[in-house]
Amino acid sequence: MKQVAILISARGSNMEALCRASRAPDAAYHVCRVISNRPEAEGLNWANTNGFESLAVDHKQFPNKASFEEKLHAELIACGAEYVCLAGFMRLLSAEFVQSWRGRLLNIHPSLLPSFAGLTPQQRALDAGVRLSGCTVHFVSEIMDAGPIIAQTVVPVLKDDTEDTISGRILRAEHQTYWPALSAVCKGQVSWDNGERATVSEQLDTSLHGCLDL
Repeated sequence: MKQVAILISARGSNMEALCRASRAPDAAYHVCRVISNRPEAEGLNWANTNGFESLAVDHKQFPNKASFEEKLHAELIACGAEYVCLAGFMRLLSAEFVQSWRGRLLNIHPSLLPSFAGLTPQQRALDAGVRLSGCTVHFVSEIMDAGPIIAQTVVPVLKDDTEDTISGRILRAEHQTYWPALSAVCKGQVSWDNGERATVSEQLDTSLHGCLDL
């Protein structure tokens, strides 16, 4: 089993989904640490209560981004992390940090990238009048939300949707998309070479198994 660390900043519902999936009998990864840059993050309490090691590395306690990331990198190495998943981690990582974890750093974004990268993608999707939205798991690159795509799940945009309703629908899809994508990476089914695209050796199972309330 591959060792995975999860970075959060708040509640971390995607972290919870990743952690729960790690306890399946056939899981491909083990969550070795949950780390938050905010000591008050609710997700740390959930991790502790459910038996996952957790740690706060408060970015406010460091004089600059470089020193914060140096400590974060050291903690990831100390816990034996082979892969790192961003799950609502609200800090933009430097190109140097990203490069040091190239091909081993994953993120999930609530849109069908490359559409609506960046902030408030759900509202921007509504404003654009699109009929389909969803979520994307991707490798993290130096450019925000521009790394090679690993997996995507599509959800409909309904005529009476608000930002809250479409966000909730996409979030439920995220919970069932992130862990299969991570598992595929850990099993060696997904790779990122020197090109701009990820190579997927077989179809990923990111089906929603009837759990979407459409």
